[in-house]
Amino acid sequence: MAGAKLDPIDRQILAELQADGRMTNVELARRVGISAPPCLRRVRSLEEAGYLRGYHADVNPRELGFEVQVFVMVGLGSQADADLATFEAMCRDWPLVRECHMLNGEIDFILKCVAPDLSAFQSFLTGELLTAPKVESVKTSLVIRVAKAEPGVPFDVLEERTARAP
Repeated sequence: MAGAKLDPIDRQILAELQADGRMTNVELARRVGISAPPCLRRVRSLEEAGYLRGYHADVNPRELGFEVQVFVMVGLGSQADADLATFEAMCRDWPLVRECHMLNGEIDFILKCVAPDLSAFQSFLTGELLTAPKVESVKTSLVIRVAKAEPGVPFDVLEERTARAP
């Protein structure tokens, strides 16, 4: 099972950093019950192994004038690897697209977009997304409100699974 090769202290370090990536190494070490130097070594090891991909601030888009959030379901006319890769590259270049996930099923991609207003989103939709090569269908859903937006993974579930593992 993924994550099982980490010991409980490593998993606790990850959980603490996921909850608060700004804490000092001294505070992190205190919370996980080890001294600062081995804690820092563990954090660096977790970074090098790819468990920690970065540290980010949770920016409030509305406070910065991004009033519109939209999920966009995209169907392509071709699922050839080259066409999928081309679409993914375009998504990485579009500033309003904040997340792009390839899916299995009727929809090829779901995009999470933010925009200052509906007019800006419509300009992106009609000027860029709908005219992109191989885009065959687009369905949009405007977010009314967000009931939950938890980053990362549920560490309590990981700990429960790890405890049950043989």
